[in-house]
Amino acid sequence: MPATKRSNRKEQILQSLAQMLETSPGQRITTAKLATEVGVSEAALYRHFPSKARMFEGLIEFIEDTLLSRINLILENEKETQSRIYNILMLLLTFSEKNPGITRILTGDALQGEQERLRERVQGLFEKLETQFKQVLRERKLREGKTFASDEAALANFFLAYVEGKMNQFVRSDFKAKPAANFSSHWQELQRIWLP
Repeated sequence: MPATKRSNRKEQILQSLAQMLETSPGQRITTAKLATEVGVSEAALYRHFPSKARMFEGLIEFIEDTLLSRINLILENEKETQSRIYNILMLLLTFSEKNPGITRILTGDALQGEQERLRERVQGLFEKLETQFKQVLRERKLREGKTFASDEAALANFFLAYVEGKMNQFVRSDFKAKPAANFSSHWQELQRIWLP
């Protein structure tokens, strides 16, 4: 089988898994159901991924690559700390809103009963995001000659907690409570907390 056809099938499997996570909240996705959704046999699924855990890892890799590469673009294009934080928060909220099934992975909801290493991988991603917030906040002193009233690590954790809270509300509401809804008014409040 040509490599492009093989990678297209892998992509199709991952897209179908993400779609099923969105349309079947609260339900466990079996490889049999996934194979039916993709229109292939279970054996064909296993030719592309050795296990269901590897399929989830494929989605987690997609999440990491997408978010971290876009954050890098924000850092290249935005030089002011306030704009950087705003854009990173907005990126995380809109990514979640556009990818409901994938948000179930980020909240751990879709990983119940799956391998522990998947939850560890998601935990690692959130640690990278928190580190990114910390870095942006710490650079403020160098770039703008200004510091914060609060500790940068505490602020970074606060931003991450805000994003995670919005993602959890989104999943808990069966995707009705949109993560980016009311962000402009929340941003006004957030600025009062972190800007002296």
